[in-house]
Amino acid sequence: MKSQTLTQPIAAVASVAPVRTWPSLGSLVRRPEIGSLIGLIVVFAFFAVFGGANFLSAGGVASWLNVAAGLGIIALPVGLLMIAGHLDLSVGSVIPASSMTIAIVSGYYQAPILVGIVAALCLGMAVGFINGLVVIRTKVPSFVVTLATLFAVAGLTLGLSVILAGNTSVALKGGPVAKALLGQFVGGKFQVTIFWWIAAVLIVGLILNFSRYGNWIFAMGGDSVSARNAGIPTERLTISLFVGSGLCSAFVGMSQALLYNSAQVAAGQSFIFNSIIAVVIGGVLLTGGYGSVVGIVLGTITFAIVNQGIFYTGFDANWASLIIGILLLVAVLMNNTFRTMALMYSPRSKKGARQ
Repeated sequence: MKSQTLTQPIAAVASVAPVRTWPSLGSLVRRPEIGSLIGLIVVFAFFAVFGGANFLSAGGVASWLNVAAGLGIIALPVGLLMIAGHLDLSVGSVIPASSMTIAIVSGYYQAPILVGIVAALCLGMAVGFINGLVVIRTKVPSFVVTLATLFAVAGLTLGLSVILAGNTSVALKGGPVAKALLGQFVGGKFQVTIFWWIAAVLIVGLILNFSRYGNWIFAMGGDSVSARNAGIPTERLTISLFVGSGLCSAFVGMSQALLYNSAQVAAGQSFIFNSIIAVVIGGVLLTGGYGSVVGIVLGTITFAIVNQGIFYTGFDANWASLIIGILLLVAVLMNNTFRTMALMYSPRSKKGARQ
Protein backbone atom coordinates (compact mmCIF):
# COMPACT_ATOMS: atom_id res chain seq x y z
CA MET A 1 0.00 0.00 0.00
CA LYS A 2 1.25 3.46 -0.84
CA SER A 3 0.66 4.82 2.64
CA GLN A 4 2.82 2.11 4.23
CA THR A 5 5.90 3.14 2.29
CA LEU A 6 5.31 6.85 2.84
CA THR A 7 4.12 6.93 6.42
CA GLN A 8 6.20 4.19 8.00
CA PRO A 9 9.56 4.22 6.25
CA ILE A 10 11.39 2.75 9.22
CA ALA A 11 8.98 -0.17 9.52
CA ALA A 12 9.27 -0.88 5.82
CA VAL A 13 13.07 -0.89 6.01
CA ALA A 14 13.01 -3.20 9.00
CA SER A 15 11.29 -5.90 6.94
CA VAL A 16 14.17 -6.23 4.47
CA ALA A 17 17.18 -5.05 6.47
CA PRO A 18 19.38 -7.51 8.38
CA VAL A 19 18.58 -7.93 12.06
CA ARG A 20 20.69 -5.70 14.31
CA THR A 21 21.10 -5.65 18.05
CA TRP A 22 21.21 -1.84 18.14
CA PRO A 23 19.60 0.59 15.68
CA SER A 24 22.05 2.23 13.31
CA LEU A 25 22.83 5.92 13.53
CA GLY A 26 21.26 6.42 10.11
CA SER A 27 17.94 4.89 11.19
CA LEU A 28 17.88 6.96 14.38
CA VAL A 29 18.49 10.19 12.47
CA ARG A 30 15.53 9.39 10.23
CA ARG A 31 13.06 8.84 13.05
CA PRO A 32 10.09 11.31 12.91
CA GLU A 33 10.76 12.55 16.45
CA ILE A 34 14.49 13.26 16.07
CA GLY A 35 13.87 16.88 15.05
CA SER A 36 11.72 17.52 18.14
CA LEU A 37 14.34 15.87 20.35
CA ILE A 38 17.04 18.18 19.05
CA GLY A 39 14.71 21.15 19.52
CA LEU A 40 13.92 20.12 23.09
CA ILE A 41 17.61 19.81 23.98
CA VAL A 42 18.42 23.22 22.52
CA VAL A 43 15.44 24.93 24.19
CA PHE A 44 16.08 23.33 27.58
CA ALA A 45 19.78 24.24 27.45
CA PHE A 46 18.92 27.83 26.50
CA PHE A 47 16.57 28.38 29.42
CA ALA A 48 18.78 26.42 31.82
CA VAL A 49 21.57 28.91 31.07
CA PHE A 50 19.53 32.11 31.07
CA GLY A 51 16.93 30.99 33.63
CA GLY A 52 19.49 29.82 36.17
CA ALA A 53 18.72 27.96 39.36
CA ASN A 54 15.11 29.11 39.49
CA PHE A 55 14.31 27.42 36.19
CA LEU A 56 15.98 24.18 37.31
CA SER A 57 14.36 24.20 40.76
CA ALA A 58 11.40 22.01 41.66
CA GLY A 59 9.08 24.98 41.29
CA GLY A 60 10.52 25.80 37.88
CA VAL A 61 10.16 22.23 36.63
CA ALA A 62 6.62 22.07 38.03
CA SER A 63 5.64 25.25 36.19
CA TRP A 64 6.28 23.80 32.75
CA LEU A 65 5.32 20.22 33.61
CA ASN A 66 1.89 21.40 34.77
CA VAL A 67 1.39 23.24 31.50
CA ALA A 68 2.66 20.24 29.52
CA ALA A 69 0.30 17.85 31.30
CA GLY A 70 -2.92 19.65 30.42
CA LEU A 71 -1.74 20.49 26.93
CA GLY A 72 -0.32 17.01 26.40
CA ILE A 73 -3.58 15.22 27.17
CA ILE A 74 -5.22 17.23 24.39
CA ALA A 75 -2.23 17.11 22.02
CA LEU A 76 -2.23 13.30 21.92
CA PRO A 77 -5.67 12.82 20.28
CA VAL A 78 -5.15 15.95 18.19
CA GLY A 79 -1.89 14.39 16.99
CA LEU A 80 -3.66 11.14 16.09
CA LEU A 81 -6.22 13.12 14.12
CA MET A 82 -3.47 15.00 12.27
CA ILE A 83 -1.68 11.74 11.45
CA ALA A 84 -5.01 10.52 10.07
CA GLY A 85 -5.31 13.69 7.97
CA HIS A 86 -7.77 15.70 10.09
CA LEU A 87 -7.84 18.68 12.45
CA ASP A 88 -9.92 19.46 15.53
CA LEU A 89 -10.34 23.12 16.45
CA SER A 90 -13.36 22.52 18.66
CA VAL A 91 -11.17 21.62 21.65
CA GLY A 92 -11.09 25.32 22.52
CA SER A 93 -14.83 25.26 23.20
CA VAL A 94 -15.14 21.76 24.64
CA ILE A 95 -12.79 22.65 27.51
CA PRO A 96 -14.88 25.53 28.91
CA ALA A 97 -18.11 23.71 28.04
CA SER A 98 -17.12 20.67 30.11
CA SER A 99 -15.87 22.92 32.93
CA MET A 100 -19.19 24.75 33.03
CA THR A 101 -21.10 21.45 32.80
CA ILE A 102 -19.55 19.94 35.91
CA ALA A 103 -19.72 23.28 37.73
CA ILE A 104 -23.41 23.80 36.96
CA VAL A 105 -24.44 20.18 37.56
CA SER A 106 -22.41 19.54 40.73
CA GLY A 107 -21.78 23.10 41.88
CA TYR A 108 -24.86 25.16 41.14
CA TYR A 109 -27.43 22.34 41.31
CA GLN A 110 -25.52 20.35 43.97
CA ALA A 111 -25.73 16.98 42.19
CA PRO A 112 -23.17 14.31 43.21
CA ILE A 113 -19.74 15.04 41.79
CA LEU A 114 -19.75 11.74 39.90
CA VAL A 115 -22.84 12.88 38.01
CA GLY A 116 -21.09 16.09 37.03
CA ILE A 117 -17.99 14.20 35.88
CA VAL A 118 -20.04 11.81 33.73
CA ALA A 119 -22.05 14.71 32.26
CA ALA A 120 -18.88 16.63 31.35
CA LEU A 121 -17.21 13.62 29.71
CA CYS A 122 -20.38 12.70 27.81
CA LEU A 123 -20.61 16.26 26.52
CA GLY A 124 -17.07 16.04 25.12
CA MET A 125 -17.74 12.70 23.45
CA ALA A 126 -21.00 13.98 21.99
CA VAL A 127 -19.25 16.96 20.40
CA GLY A 128 -16.57 14.65 19.02
CA PHE A 129 -19.19 12.28 17.63
CA ILE A 130 -20.97 15.15 15.88
CA ASN A 131 -17.68 16.38 14.42
CA GLY A 132 -16.80 12.96 13.04
CA LEU A 133 -20.28 12.28 11.72
CA VAL A 134 -20.50 15.61 9.90
CA VAL A 135 -17.02 15.14 8.40
CA ILE A 136 -17.75 11.68 6.97
CA ARG A 137 -21.28 12.50 5.82
CA THR A 138 -20.65 15.87 4.18
CA LYS A 139 -17.00 15.36 3.09
CA VAL A 140 -16.39 18.93 4.23
CA PRO A 141 -12.78 19.39 5.49
CA SER A 142 -12.50 18.82 9.22
CA PHE A 143 -10.92 22.26 9.61
CA VAL A 144 -14.18 23.90 8.50
CA VAL A 145 -16.43 21.51 10.42
CA THR A 146 -14.60 21.87 13.73
CA LEU A 147 -14.27 25.62 13.26
CA ALA A 148 -18.05 25.79 13.01
CA THR A 149 -18.37 23.54 16.06
CA LEU A 150 -15.94 25.77 17.94
CA PHE A 151 -18.24 28.78 17.60
CA ALA A 152 -21.45 26.79 18.03
CA VAL A 153 -20.37 25.14 21.28
CA ALA A 154 -18.97 28.44 22.58
CA GLY A 155 -22.31 30.15 21.91
CA LEU A 156 -24.29 27.34 23.53
CA THR A 157 -22.03 27.36 26.57
CA LEU A 158 -22.44 31.09 27.04
CA GLY A 159 -26.20 31.11 26.48
CA LEU A 160 -27.02 28.06 28.59
CA SER A 161 -24.73 29.17 31.42
CA VAL A 162 -26.64 32.43 31.73
CA ILE A 163 -30.00 30.67 31.50
CA LEU A 164 -29.22 27.82 33.91
CA ALA A 165 -26.89 29.48 36.41
CA GLY A 166 -27.44 33.18 35.77
CA ASN A 167 -23.69 33.77 35.43
CA THR A 168 -20.69 33.06 33.21
CA SER A 169 -18.60 31.97 36.19
CA VAL A 170 -19.74 29.19 38.53
CA ALA A 171 -18.08 27.96 41.73
CA LEU A 172 -17.45 24.26 42.25
CA LYS A 173 -16.54 22.39 45.41
CA GLY A 174 -15.49 18.83 44.61
CA GLY A 175 -15.34 16.08 47.19
CA PRO A 176 -12.05 14.88 48.68
CA VAL A 177 -11.83 11.85 46.41
CA ALA A 178 -12.48 13.85 43.23
CA LYS A 179 -10.00 16.51 44.31
CA ALA A 180 -7.35 13.92 45.11
CA LEU A 181 -7.75 12.14 41.78
CA LEU A 182 -8.34 15.04 39.41
CA GLY A 183 -7.70 18.42 40.97
CA GLN A 184 -4.88 18.41 43.47
CA PHE A 185 -1.26 19.57 43.72
CA VAL A 186 1.19 16.83 44.68
CA GLY A 187 3.83 18.20 47.01
CA GLY A 188 2.21 21.59 46.72
CA LYS A 189 3.66 22.12 43.23
CA PHE A 190 2.91 19.32 40.75
CA GLN A 191 -0.62 18.86 39.44
CA VAL A 192 -2.02 15.35 39.64
CA THR A 193 -2.90 15.76 35.95
CA ILE A 194 0.73 14.89 35.19
CA PHE A 195 0.06 11.26 36.13
CA TRP A 196 -3.05 11.19 33.93
CA TRP A 197 -0.91 12.54 31.09
CA ILE A 198 1.62 9.73 31.56
CA ALA A 199 -1.21 7.19 31.50
CA ALA A 200 -2.61 8.75 28.32
CA VAL A 201 0.82 8.61 26.66
CA LEU A 202 1.14 4.90 27.44
CA ILE A 203 -2.36 4.11 26.16
CA VAL A 204 -2.03 6.12 22.94
CA GLY A 205 1.48 4.75 22.39
CA LEU A 206 0.20 1.18 22.62
CA ILE A 207 -2.65 1.95 20.23
CA LEU A 208 -0.49 3.67 17.63
CA ASN A 209 2.49 1.32 17.71
CA PHE A 210 1.19 -2.09 18.74
CA SER A 211 -2.31 -2.42 17.35
CA ARG A 212 -3.99 -2.61 13.96
CA TYR A 213 -5.69 0.69 14.71
CA GLY A 214 -2.32 2.40 14.60
CA ASN A 215 -1.64 0.96 11.15
CA TRP A 216 -5.10 2.08 10.05
CA ILE A 217 -4.45 5.64 11.27
CA PHE A 218 -1.19 5.88 9.33
CA ALA A 219 -2.77 4.33 6.25
CA MET A 220 -5.75 6.69 6.33
CA GLY A 221 -3.45 9.69 6.66
CA GLY A 222 -1.29 8.54 3.79
CA ASP A 223 -4.17 7.88 1.36
CA SER A 224 -7.71 7.64 2.70
CA VAL A 225 -9.12 6.31 -0.59
CA SER A 226 -6.58 3.48 -0.77
CA ALA A 227 -7.14 2.73 2.92
CA ARG A 228 -10.90 2.45 2.38
CA ASN A 229 -10.42 0.27 -0.68
CA ALA A 230 -8.14 -1.99 1.37
CA GLY A 231 -10.98 -2.67 3.79
CA ILE A 232 -10.07 -0.26 6.57
CA PRO A 233 -13.22 1.14 8.26
CA THR A 234 -12.20 4.75 7.68
CA GLU A 235 -15.58 6.19 8.68
CA ARG A 236 -15.73 4.45 12.05
CA LEU A 237 -12.08 5.24 12.64
CA THR A 238 -12.65 8.93 11.90
CA ILE A 239 -15.58 9.14 14.31
CA SER A 240 -13.66 7.31 17.05
CA LEU A 241 -10.69 9.67 16.70
CA PHE A 242 -12.92 12.73 17.04
CA VAL A 243 -14.70 11.17 20.01
CA GLY A 244 -11.31 10.58 21.64
CA SER A 245 -10.36 14.20 21.06
CA GLY A 246 -13.61 15.42 22.61
CA LEU A 247 -13.20 13.06 25.58
CA CYS A 248 -9.66 14.24 26.36
CA SER A 249 -10.63 17.90 25.99
CA ALA A 250 -13.56 17.40 28.35
CA PHE A 251 -11.28 15.66 30.82
CA VAL A 252 -8.90 18.62 30.88
CA GLY A 253 -11.75 21.09 31.29
CA MET A 254 -13.28 19.04 34.07
CA SER A 255 -9.98 18.66 35.95
CA GLN A 256 -9.30 22.39 35.69
CA ALA A 257 -12.68 23.16 37.22
CA LEU A 258 -11.92 20.81 40.13
CA LEU A 259 -8.39 22.17 40.51
CA TYR A 260 -9.39 25.84 40.68
CA ASN A 261 -12.82 25.29 42.29
CA SER A 262 -14.61 27.25 39.59
CA ALA A 263 -15.41 27.31 35.87
CA GLN A 264 -15.41 30.17 33.38
CA VAL A 265 -17.03 30.43 29.97
CA ALA A 266 -14.02 32.17 28.42
CA ALA A 267 -11.40 29.59 29.48
CA GLY A 268 -9.61 27.18 27.13
CA GLN A 269 -9.29 29.19 23.93
CA SER A 270 -5.49 29.07 24.02
CA PHE A 271 -5.56 25.28 23.66
CA ILE A 272 -6.83 25.53 20.07
CA PHE A 273 -3.55 26.45 18.45
CA ASN A 274 -1.23 25.53 21.31
CA SER A 275 -2.11 21.86 20.84
CA ILE A 276 -1.52 22.06 17.10
CA ILE A 277 1.78 23.89 17.63
CA ALA A 278 2.94 21.24 20.11
CA VAL A 279 2.01 18.44 17.70
CA VAL A 280 3.76 20.09 14.74
CA ILE A 281 6.89 20.72 16.82
CA GLY A 282 6.70 17.02 17.65
CA GLY A 283 7.15 16.06 14.01
CA VAL A 284 3.58 15.37 12.91
CA LEU A 285 2.79 16.61 9.42
CA LEU A 286 -0.25 18.80 8.81
CA THR A 287 -0.81 16.80 5.63
CA GLY A 288 -1.13 13.57 7.63
CA GLY A 289 0.44 10.14 7.50
CA TYR A 290 3.57 10.84 9.53
CA GLY A 291 4.36 11.25 13.21
CA SER A 292 4.87 9.48 16.53
CA VAL A 293 3.68 9.58 20.13
CA VAL A 294 7.22 10.19 21.38
CA GLY A 295 7.49 13.19 19.07
CA ILE A 296 4.17 14.60 20.32
CA VAL A 297 5.38 14.30 23.92
CA LEU A 298 8.68 16.00 23.09
CA GLY A 299 6.90 18.76 21.19
CA THR A 300 4.53 19.33 24.10
CA ILE A 301 7.38 19.60 26.60
CA THR A 302 9.29 21.93 24.28
CA PHE A 303 6.31 24.24 23.93
CA ALA A 304 5.69 24.23 27.69
CA ILE A 305 9.33 25.07 28.44
CA VAL A 306 9.26 28.02 26.05
CA ASN A 307 5.89 29.15 27.38
CA GLN A 308 7.04 29.16 31.03
CA GLY A 309 10.83 29.43 30.77
CA ILE A 310 10.71 33.01 29.54
CA PHE A 311 9.50 34.11 32.99
CA TYR A 312 12.68 32.76 34.62
CA THR A 313 14.98 34.82 32.42
CA GLY A 314 15.67 38.51 32.40
CA PHE A 315 13.92 38.86 29.04
CA ASP A 316 10.65 40.65 28.48
CA ALA A 317 7.86 38.05 28.66
CA ASN A 318 6.24 39.69 25.65
CA TRP A 319 8.91 38.02 23.51
CA ALA A 320 7.52 34.57 24.30
CA SER A 321 5.15 34.60 21.33
CA LEU A 322 7.99 35.56 19.00
CA ILE A 323 10.11 32.67 20.28
CA ILE A 324 7.20 30.23 19.86
CA GLY A 325 6.60 31.47 16.30
CA ILE A 326 10.26 31.07 15.34
CA LEU A 327 10.36 27.67 17.05
CA LEU A 328 7.32 26.52 15.08
CA LEU A 329 8.84 27.56 11.74
CA VAL A 330 12.18 25.95 12.54
CA ALA A 331 10.41 22.78 13.69
CA VAL A 332 8.47 22.52 10.43
CA LEU A 333 11.64 22.98 8.38
CA MET A 334 13.52 20.40 10.46
CA ASN A 335 10.65 17.91 10.30
CA ASN A 336 10.44 18.25 6.53
CA THR A 337 14.18 17.67 6.29
CA PHE A 338 14.11 14.54 8.42
CA ARG A 339 11.04 13.23 6.60
CA THR A 340 12.80 13.67 3.26
CA MET A 341 15.81 11.79 4.63
CA ALA A 342 13.53 9.00 5.85
CA LEU A 343 11.83 8.64 2.48
CA MET A 344 15.17 8.58 0.67
CA TYR A 345 16.70 6.07 3.08
CA SER A 346 17.48 2.75 1.43
CA PRO A 347 19.90 0.68 3.51
CA ARG A 348 22.14 -1.85 1.85
CA SER A 349 21.10 -5.43 2.26
CA LYS A 350 23.54 -8.25 2.76
CA LYS A 351 25.26 -9.54 -0.32
CA GLY A 352 23.05 -11.98 -2.13
CA ALA A 353 20.04 -11.31 0.07
CA ARG A 354 17.22 -10.05 -2.14
CA GLN A 355 13.49 -10.04 -1.85
